[in-house]
Amino acid sequence: MAMREIRVMPDPVLRTPCDQITKVDDRVRGLVADLVETVDAEGRAGLAANQIGVGLRAFSWNIEGEIGYVLNPRIVELGEETQDGGEGCLSVPNLWYPTVRANYARVVGTDLDGNEVDVSGEGLMARCLQHECDHLDGKLYLDRLEREARKEAMRALRAQL
Repeated sequence: MAMREIRVMPDPVLRTPCDQITKVDDRVRGLVADLVETVDAEGRAGLAANQIGVGLRAFSWNIEGEIGYVLNPRIVELGEETQDGGEGCLSVPNLWYPTVRANYARVVGTDLDGNEVDVSGEGLMARCLQHECDHLDGKLYLDRLEREARKEAMRALRAQL
């Protein structure tokens, strides 16, 4: 287990869709241990594998004291009601923008033993599940911003580089 360095924009790994995990081996077990340890820090709600440089479909979460992980997650349900709260990202530091997300989300995947993981929630948990699945698809929350907010965010991001 290790606290891993977070990859930040413009690292290309963040824009690359992650591969399905086809075999759970020591590498995948180590990845999960690192995801869980790295997400267990102040101010961290979720962490996708590509944010630590690994192009596999896995993420961890740390919401209201609950830490967990899921392999090969897929969103199977989104509520119709939306939320429009501020959203940030460890890979896009120091930027927060209102981002529309479903207020309810449900994700299904597996654990290290091949058992089904079915995780759902509202509010912050729903936002986290959607945000991390976006990462695994090579997308950032900035991609979901309204046009003017996205332009502002990209200017602010360039100014940080």
